[in-house]
Amino acid sequence: MIQHFFKPAKAVTMLPATTVAKLYPHWRLRMFLVAYIGYFTYYFGRSSFDISKQYITTLTTDQLGFIGAALGIAYGLSKFLMGNVSDRSHAKVFLATGLLISGTLNLLLPSFLNAGVAIMFFVMFLNGWGQGMGWPACARIITHWFSDKERGTKMGIWNTAHNVGAGIFAIGVVPLGIFLFKDNWHGLFYLAGILCISIAVLILIFGADTPQSVGLPPIEDYSHDYPPVACAKTKAEREKELGAKAIFFQHVLNNPWIWTIAIANAFVYCARYGLLSWSTYYLVQVKHMSMTTGLLGFALFELPAIPGTILIGWLTDRLFNGRRAPMSVICMVLFIAVLFVYWQSNTPWIMLLSLSAMGILIYGPVALIGILAIDLVPKKAAGTAAGFTGLFGYFLGTVGAQAVIGIIAAYYGWNEVFIFLLTASIIATILLALCWNLHNRKEA
Repeated sequence: MIQHFFKPAKAVTMLPATTVAKLYPHWRLRMFLVAYIGYFTYYFGRSSFDISKQYITTLTTDQLGFIGAALGIAYGLSKFLMGNVSDRSHAKVFLATGLLISGTLNLLLPSFLNAGVAIMFFVMFLNGWGQGMGWPACARIITHWFSDKERGTKMGIWNTAHNVGAGIFAIGVVPLGIFLFKDNWHGLFYLAGILCISIAVLILIFGADTPQSVGLPPIEDYSHDYPPVACAKTKAEREKELGAKAIFFQHVLNNPWIWTIAIANAFVYCARYGLLSWSTYYLVQVKHMSMTTGLLGFALFELPAIPGTILIGWLTDRLFNGRRAPMSVICMVLFIAVLFVYWQSNTPWIMLLSLSAMGILIYGPVALIGILAIDLVPKKAAGTAAGFTGLFGYFLGTVGAQAVIGIIAAYYGWNEVFIFLLTASIIATILLALCWNLHNRKEA
């Protein structure tokens, strides 16, 4: 029933060559914008609870962390399981459906804020499940509309949607939502929900599925770029929609390198969300800074990463022959150094600059692990491969960032939290170093 609802679009009659040459660039830009705008809007529905922590005075840090972990647990499971569905689904329908779910739940969330920890956990779990549908749908779009040789750059640009969404939410949507709803902080949930639903409708109107669904040839034929994972296959084999069993057991679960980067992703996400989801709380409640400074810290972790992530993705294409691990290791080593500075500082401007630098550095590996996952499998298995790394990143990493950090902070203190974050970062760096030479296009 689920697969029937999301069934992929059928190929239509191929357009004439002159029309293809004219329309392909238009459709590539259009589909990139569908993926980009759609995904940064996902972050409106995802970031709302993290920002609202500062206003919820009836719950302790461990309770807030437990509720926040629900989204991460559900997101990880959904990204993996629904990622497999997305590989066999209509991209725009799948992408829009997740936004509709998250938007609707954000409209309802204020009604459940005083309903108890268990009910809030359940509501956030449902929100996380809808959120998990975004990345796989975008992976299907990127792998079908952009070739392997440009994927590092294009995915680097697309990956900034994380930062744009979270940054705009903190400094734009939150204050505007509170203002529009007469200084009621519940307004941040309401505006997030309205925007998610509105963008979902636009995706359904303007989006598409594969190039073949609008009469265009596969991206490999258009760009004359046949990646290492597909170069030995015929066109029919490359374009054949794979079944769930083939995707899971032939291309993902039997690949030891997919497992390695997935485990690394768990520790990268622990560091990423350990800083992001607690940044405003830490600056306001622990360091006793203003709410404005707290929101600025959240935004500075996200927005400066935009040019940084684009540059990092471009470097893997231009300087490292498609290898994603070297830049990931470089980023993680620098991240560890800046994390130590952030931990030891009590000076607002140093802490804000440190958050900005750490955002740039951590989003490099976040983007590159996802790119490497889809580099290692056929494009028809891209959503599942990305979802598998996301399963580890969110199910394990975000639980560590939310629930574990909440418990450590409540019962041991914030110094121990930073020791935990440093340890996670070091483990991630070691695992990524093991993948140093993966996907070297020069050797293909």
